[in-house]
Amino acid sequence: MTWIIKRSWLIYLVHGKYNMQRSTPGKENYMNSFSCVITGHRPTRFKFKYNEKDKRCQRIKKCLQEQLIRLYHQGVRCFWVGGAMGVDMWAAELLLRMKEQQAYQDVELCLALPFEGYNADWDDWHRKRMDFICRYAEKVLVLGEMPSSESYKKRNYYMVEQAGHMIAVYDNAHNMRSGTQQTVNYAKKKGLQIIYIHPDTAQVTEEDITKK
Repeated sequence: MTWIIKRSWLIYLVHGKYNMQRSTPGKENYMNSFSCVITGHRPTRFKFKYNEKDKRCQRIKKCLQEQLIRLYHQGVRCFWVGGAMGVDMWAAELLLRMKEQQAYQDVELCLALPFEGYNADWDDWHRKRMDFICRYAEKVLVLGEMPSSESYKKRNYYMVEQAGHMIAVYDNAHNMRSGTQQTVNYAKKKGLQIIYIHPDTAQVTEEDITKK
């Protein structure tokens, strides 16, 4: 067994793998107004698919970074991500890069995963990227006991319940049945401040909660 200490991160590794923590909704005690959940589509939803060098993907990443920095300057420090390919992974990597900078070193990246082994069928490149993200995240929580749609739902709802803000790479004008839609709808119900980034144009809009 090996101990790795990097700045404020203390992660217990067993045979080279991060130690995931199990949790149930309500256990965490973050102040919601200082927390944000990030949600968005997997690569197959985007026109550029898995080509992250595509200018359209780069534009979305740039916009994501701008919104993360904007929320940071509004006092948000804790960011929840769901651990999927696509937007979840991009956001997590951006947050870890931010944390390397002195100006943002108090950023907390927290991961909520649906169940252990959820990424077993991923290719090696994406698994290695997610292993790195989990290794340096502030928290890695596993919400479900077994592979099921209920475990994904539990993960999505849990993240929303920790947050007062949301960044969603999602077309709010054209609902598409997905885990992202489920997460956004629950965030609306809970009254989160939502920032939308359009998945095709990267245009930013916000949910007007005053109309609720």
